[in-house]
Amino acid sequence: MPVAGVYDIENKRVAEIELSEAVFGAPVNEDVIYEVVRMQMAARRSGTACTKGRSDVSGGGKKPWRQKGTGRARAGHSRSPIWKGGGVVFGPTPHGYDLKVSKKVRRLALISALSMKFREERMTILRDFPMEEIKTQKFQQVIDRFGFKKTLFVIDMPRPVLEKSSRNIPDVKMVRSEGINVYDLLKYDHVVLLEPSVHNIEGALIS
Repeated sequence: MPVAGVYDIENKRVAEIELSEAVFGAPVNEDVIYEVVRMQMAARRSGTACTKGRSDVSGGGKKPWRQKGTGRARAGHSRSPIWKGGGVVFGPTPHGYDLKVSKKVRRLALISALSMKFREERMTILRDFPMEEIKTQKFQQVIDRFGFKKTLFVIDMPRPVLEKSSRNIPDVKMVRSEGINVYDLLKYDHVVLLEPSVHNIEGALIS
């Protein structure tokens, strides 16, 4: 069973915690990680690109000239795609890009990403992060003390003071344990978990 150190905000090791082998010590499956990240990126696409076809362009109700006898090519509509000001042929229309990935695959990908972070020693567990008032400077001091750069903080419950203290710091993101996802785990170099959030994650993924 994996064992990790638990630290306080002074970067002192204060305890140890046994982690679930099924969540933090599982084999890394890169295929399912790819599928889930692809799904998350596709879901972010707005799909609002739109062009007008010949029936959507205003005007053009009258036949430009008679069918025969003018010496010119036949024309039935002045909003034809081959005319200037006409509609667009096979242009984009609004649609969704959502991809479907099963719940089992999403769970396996999240476990793989957590196990990869732990194996690469890019995961830190904090006993707590006490802050009585909103202070970005104090939050930054803790980050500098640990030497964190691009960091994802995972908290166990709403912590308004902590969340507001971190929101103006570049390359730092704070999510609650129920919102942890594969894309963020891969995007950020280091993951910091508050100790209670570890139990929340294990409970959600093992049950």
